[in-house]
Amino acid sequence: MKDIYESPLNSRYSGKEMKYLFSPDMKFRTWRKLWIALAESEKELGLDITDEQIAELKAHAEDINYEVAAEREKLVRHDVMSHVYAYGTQCPKAKGIIHLGATSCYVGDNTDVIVMTEAMKLIRKELVSVINKLSDFAMEYKDMPTLGFTHFQAAQTTTVGKRATLWIQDLMMDVESVDFALSQAKLLGSKGTTGTQASFMELFENDSEKVKKLEELIAKKMGFDSVFAVSGQTYTRKLDSIFLNVLSGIAQSCTKFSNDIRLLQHLKEVEEPFEKNQIGSSAMAYKRNPMRSERICSLARYIMVDALNPAFTTAGQWFERTLDDSANKRISVPEAFLACDAILNIYLNVASGLVVYPKVIEKRLMEELPFMATENIMMDAVKAGGDRQELHEKIRTLSMEAAAVVKQQGGKNDLIERIAKDESFGLSLEQLKSVLDPKKYVGRAPQQVEEYICSQVRPFIEKNKDSIVEDAELTV
Repeated sequence: MKDIYESPLNSRYSGKEMKYLFSPDMKFRTWRKLWIALAESEKELGLDITDEQIAELKAHAEDINYEVAAEREKLVRHDVMSHVYAYGTQCPKAKGIIHLGATSCYVGDNTDVIVMTEAMKLIRKELVSVINKLSDFAMEYKDMPTLGFTHFQAAQTTTVGKRATLWIQDLMMDVESVDFALSQAKLLGSKGTTGTQASFMELFENDSEKVKKLEELIAKKMGFDSVFAVSGQTYTRKLDSIFLNVLSGIAQSCTKFSNDIRLLQHLKEVEEPFEKNQIGSSAMAYKRNPMRSERICSLARYIMVDALNPAFTTAGQWFERTLDDSANKRISVPEAFLACDAILNIYLNVASGLVVYPKVIEKRLMEELPFMATENIMMDAVKAGGDRQELHEKIRTLSMEAAAVVKQQGGKNDLIERIAKDESFGLSLEQLKSVLDPKKYVGRAPQQVEEYICSQVRPFIEKNKDSIVEDAELTV
């Protein structure tokens, strides 16, 4: 039992890969890669840095002496300079050229962009995996009629598969947002204390082209196409806001799905997976609570609120920089990604094991279908010689009577039987029952599913098939 607080995002919800991306080890290893990229680039552009020094830096890129850095930070109260010192103790020949010309934001901000970019790529893979699973579900149930709801009141018939395409479409839009965010991700580069690159102009004896080239070389070595053209001391915090708004959008999509599943599970039409030994309630042993879907809603709500943090930070940056972004950013950005990773893993787990109950779906649909069929019944009666206005009034009256039986007496919907007994309709009970085929009322739902999945979703999945994960294991 641990005796200090630990974030539940770390201990209960998020996956190992995402947790590592925001770990201290990932951060400090990336710092060393950035210092190597800086030294290599400065050497290539003519500064007095030797191959031996570069080799020494590379030899100790991975074996970080954390204890030396920690002891130094107690003394100097500066994390970057503590790690520069620690790296220097391992690399005595290169000690003098580590971090040459750079500010703390060179490693801090560039690392943040690198980590957020890798985290967003992981989120994209998870989105692809969920879309893949839901597309199979949509195609399997594209023809199964189910009662549609507007305002959570019985409405026209749809299909189970068509409803799933609504979930998929939201996620497909989220992928587009992810791709846009990734297109905006650029490194800070080597901008100096106020973004003017003055320290590097000094190093390169006012050779502007070399200073410009330095950033290009660093970006390429770190896997990026470009750096921000202009900045203050930090990269624009607008990037953080863009990234977390994307995560908020994903959270919104996940909440829509999970709320639908919660409602469907209440109706006993569709359920999330329920494991053999799972306990639904400590008091009510019979219960099968939709705990996974509820967890999605809970964590998604946190992300949507958390996305306000970088918005305020972006709006509140003074001139070339202030430090009121730092503490907030250290918490808000990682936690948004950890929570988003969690909800997408739960989403995949739920989508992989959805349980459909056709008999319950059919029973509820058939209870409401007589009301929906009245327009068709009226048209058939008119064709048989009836008066439309008279028939419309009769159907209105009979529908109210049948509804009263259902609502007030808890009885069966007997509207069809009432219509059969009214001679003005001229239709037998058998003729009326033939109208009650649910598939006659789903419109183009099956075709819409097939067209959408085959023309848009499947090509997307095929293009991204290397990203697909089939299922996700939950910690709890």
